Amino acid sequence: QDAVFSQVPEDFAKENGLLPVQNRCKSKDEYLTRPDLGRSFGEEMQKVIKGAIPRPPRVQLVVGDGLSSAAILTNAMDCLAAIREGLQTRNIETGQAIFVRYCRVGAGDAIGDLTGCELVCMLVGERPGLVTDKSMSVYLTYHPHTGVSESSRTVVSNIHAQGTPAVEAGAHVAELIETILRKKVSGVGLRWAAEG
Repeated sequence: QDAVFSQVPEDFAKENGLLPVQNRCKSKDEYLTRPDLGRSFGEEMQKVIKGAIPRPPRVQLVVGDGLSSAAILTNAMDCLAAIREGLQTRNIETGQAIFVRYCRVGAGDAIGDLTGCELVCMLVGERPGLVTDKSMSVYLTYHPHTGVSESSRTVVSNIHAQGTPAVEAGAHVAELIETILRKKVSGVGLRWAAEG
């Protein structure tokens, strides 16, 4: 419970070169009771996102606190650095990375609507479990938009010291992104494309 209610510090985004935005939730309580508000942005935040990302990037990187701020503070920036490095070696362009407070995975779909990106890559803290409160996942969605099905996402989970280390996970994610962009599909469809 303590892990779920903890917060990422206010200066985290700016200290790490991320664009700080907040969805429609006004508090952690509202985040927990109104998942719908965690998936969309108010008019002011929409303008902030569009202003910072004026043209569609190929890959939009997003970090969200989710259900574990500890997971983000421990793993996100190492994982993000490895993803960026992997994409750079593959000549895959990324936009200004975003930090979303009170983040739900669906917020990435709204960011897809606003930026017009080809793929959104979201790093988000997962619900604390018995093993650790620092587990993070990465969700990859090709052509993200509001209403996209959950089965359209590719997920890399259990990113933490006792699972897949952040840097190793980031290298794997970069490779996955390259595959998804080449196959033009993510989620369940990516398996079918691989088998085909």
